[in-house]
Amino acid sequence: MTSMNDHDLAVWLAEQAGAELLEVRRTGLEGKALKDAGDAASQAVLARLLAEHRPEDAVLSEEAADDSARRSARRVWIIDPLDGTREFSEPPRDDWAVHVALWEDGDLVAGAVAQPALGETFSTARPATVPPRTDGPMRIAVSRSRPPAFVDALAAKTGAQLVPMGSAGVKVMSVVRDLADVYVHAGGQYEWDSAAPVVVARVAGLFTSRADGRALEYNRDSPWLPDLLVCRHEFADEVAAFVRDHGDDS
Repeated sequence: MTSMNDHDLAVWLAEQAGAELLEVRRTGLEGKALKDAGDAASQAVLARLLAEHRPEDAVLSEEAADDSARRSARRVWIIDPLDGTREFSEPPRDDWAVHVALWEDGDLVAGAVAQPALGETFSTARPATVPPRTDGPMRIAVSRSRPPAFVDALAAKTGAQLVPMGSAGVKVMSVVRDLADVYVHAGGQYEWDSAAPVVVARVAGLFTSRADGRALEYNRDSPWLPDLLVCRHEFADEVAAFVRDHGDDS
């Protein structure tokens, strides 16, 4: 695996962690105990495999202490061992994911988003092809439990349809999969929430930016990156302009 290219390694890492998470789900744990066990198990797999196969690279993970040395590193793996912990803890839900991305020399260069319960991995190793859009209203992926008010306002203005679902990675992949046209979020995210989904969406030909259209930047001093827009290019200007003009919930 050490000689594997970064794109294929990202896929393998995400799938190994995903397989472990499926095993954790079979233990019979419930609620917080299942959430905690999933977070810990996936982090352990990813940390061990990255240390073994990319020992010189830095790592930024949701489930580990942030080492400031990553700021001077050329290569940083940005990982979310379990994106959508709540959904993971509610079998048989499949809208949770494992994120593995590589940042190198200033930008994201490789990544994978595994949806283990769906049996799918989306990656830069095998870029997805987004099919042509069918007729109908704009479809916006939103949180099933706490959709932001500004998205309701955007939908009211544009006549868009809101499509509720789980984790951030799943929402971005819904645009890749043509289940939605837009995912716009503001008010609370970190780099590990979006890094892998963003690089996978980019190679699929989708538009990615901050919610108001500004460029996304990763491996910054603070990993806080609170907003995101991933969409088909034909909707990018309209959605970003709405956020700039009307604000958001952050």
